[in-house]
Amino acid sequence: MVVELENVSLRRGDRWILKNINWHIEQGEHWVLLGLNGSGKTFILNLLNAYTFPTQGEVNVLGLQFGKTYLAERLRKQIGFVSSAIQQRFHEGDNAFQVVLSGAFASIGLYERPTEQMREKAIRLLEELGCMEYANRNYETLSQGEKQRVLIARALMAEPSLLILDEPTNGLDFIAREKLLGAIEDLADQAKAPTMIFVTHHVEEILPVFPKTLLLKEGEVFAKGPTDQMITSQQLSGFFDLPVDVNWENDRPFLSKVKFEKNKLY
Repeated sequence: MVVELENVSLRRGDRWILKNINWHIEQGEHWVLLGLNGSGKTFILNLLNAYTFPTQGEVNVLGLQFGKTYLAERLRKQIGFVSSAIQQRFHEGDNAFQVVLSGAFASIGLYERPTEQMREKAIRLLEELGCMEYANRNYETLSQGEKQRVLIARALMAEPSLLILDEPTNGLDFIAREKLLGAIEDLADQAKAPTMIFVTHHVEEILPVFPKTLLLKEGEVFAKGPTDQMITSQQLSGFFDLPVDVNWENDRPFLSKVKFEKNKLY
């Protein structure tokens, strides 16, 4: 079992941010975490990375039980975390190759001398993710899509057991988004791919390589299970409190609103 959340709740002040979250992820499973802004997705990710701890309930990630041992450093070395928030933390002047190499040391910036094996691995990952043409360019000069590809390569340097992709397509245009989603699909299809969690609030980004979905609404699990059962017109109409139609094309879902009436949706 990679993730075990048992009756997990998180309180901040007098407000419950997360309420009775139960979620089990087995090794090799690829999940989508779908929720609107403010649904609590970020707080769940902070829990999984041991940046915060639950007010109630039990958390086990990669066999490490929260509260039983000091686990933050051990845990984060086994988790590849890709988020646009990380982009602002790299040093000016670091090129894409250096950013990827830093993933071998779980550091922001390259402070240790990488081995030849590390260099070869970084080159291979850059090639697999289509980044070699800008490997020597300063990271800060790359486009948003290029930066995200580099961050995925960086996350894979340490051969993580769990890879978390947090809203990886934010800020991308249609073409860049589809190219990045294609790279993620290729990665998930690999025999030795890590267990993956794809976090999004866009239904159309759900790829067929993610067969399970958790719907998070206002800090609670609205529903979870096979993606084709979660992403339906009936299920999502209740989830969004808005009647929607779900249409599937090329094994991917797309939403359409049902009806407009005097600037209101029914």
